[in-house]
Amino acid sequence: MKNNHHFTRRQFVKTTAAGAIAASQIAPTYAFNIHGSSQSGKLAALGGTPVRSNKKWPEWPYKDQNVLDEITKTTESGIWCRIQSKNGTVPTFEKKYAEMIGVKRCVAVGSGTQALHTSVEALGLGPGDEIITSPYTDPGTISAILSARALPVLADIDRLSFQIDPDDVERRITPNTKAIMPVHMCGLPANMERIMQIAKKHNLLVIEDSAQAHFAKYKGQMLGTIGDLGCFSHQSSKVLACGEGGSIVSNNEELMERCYTVQNHGTSKYGRTETIGPKYRMNEFEGAILLGQLPTVMDRHYTRNKNARYLTSKIKDIPGITPQKLYDGTEEGSFYLYTVNYDKKQHNNVDRSKYLKALAAEGINLSPYIKNGLHKEPWVDNILTRNVYKKMYTSQRLKQFKEEMACPNCDIVCDEEMVMLWASGPLLGTQDDMDDIINALGKVYENRDQLDKI
Repeated sequence: MKNNHHFTRRQFVKTTAAGAIAASQIAPTYAFNIHGSSQSGKLAALGGTPVRSNKKWPEWPYKDQNVLDEITKTTESGIWCRIQSKNGTVPTFEKKYAEMIGVKRCVAVGSGTQALHTSVEALGLGPGDEIITSPYTDPGTISAILSARALPVLADIDRLSFQIDPDDVERRITPNTKAIMPVHMCGLPANMERIMQIAKKHNLLVIEDSAQAHFAKYKGQMLGTIGDLGCFSHQSSKVLACGEGGSIVSNNEELMERCYTVQNHGTSKYGRTETIGPKYRMNEFEGAILLGQLPTVMDRHYTRNKNARYLTSKIKDIPGITPQKLYDGTEEGSFYLYTVNYDKKQHNNVDRSKYLKALAAEGINLSPYIKNGLHKEPWVDNILTRNVYKKMYTSQRLKQFKEEMACPNCDIVCDEEMVMLWASGPLLGTQDDMDDIINALGKVYENRDQLDKI
């Protein structure tokens, strides 16, 4: 972030036009979308003219005629459950998605949380075992661990990438640690090189929570294919969505057979009930919706990446906001979210909430993401009262677990710094749409002296 308190519109247009060259072959300069000089210096929240008004973002979830045809075909077929046919929509989606991700096998389930829980069970993790993961994530991440009665140990995050901090992961390893569950926040890679090094050093398993990270690429590999197992969500907000739904991927055929058996209420493909397992099967209608999107899903993926690169090339020159840090080796993201780090010191020490109100008035609705980290949720005290945890973990370990729950970086990110655009739909917009975002951010910074009046 630059400490530049003399940032004018003329400088903004000049610097951002230059920065855009790397993101686009044709990068025309543009001015703020403000009409009338008498309004140009006033924030819309205080009566000025908004940067963007009466313009819609692309609709989400995505649907086209191919999706509708797949649903109709499935309805008429009478094959509504995956076990009715080896060639139904779910088995077909599994084969095609595995090919696209670059793995040998995929098992589809009913949600991303179910994918994670299935993976934990298939790897034989349970009571007495510890799994290190991030506090800055959906509750489904730790739900998968708790459902197996293992212990979720939360490591703090990096304030600029919003990803789990590998150094803090290593500090939290105990003799009971059996796995790491990195979360690829916002659809961008965690520092997988360091995480895999730590896993190898301490003989730990790795389950990638790639719920938001479909088709994201890191050092030539798709996210979800780097660890022992990778798990995706297909909930309606995700970039490959079917309302609810999830999938597990791996090149380990034996492990994937165990995943199939676990999610099929413990019953293997041979029809024998072999282990403990819930019923997590994906239904054929969800498979149909996913299958209908696959022919065009990569077109949307590339559009999001193009627009994200364009945004970053411009926003990086606006003081007080920093685009999400990407680790070396990041090639592509899903850009489920497009995020920046907000520095209130460079906005006259104005709280993030007023900053977001100012942007909303300009027609750009950004928001925080997670209200507070999972280390501050009641589940922590809840499990400490449960007999299974008292039996499987020593009182000393549980006391230490509680005392070491602090994640100060996560607190700052949640309370003050993270600002995001939900991007599954909006990042499919035009360059004019992206310019509206950039212009609104630049306008609010330029008029930051007005923010405390909102």
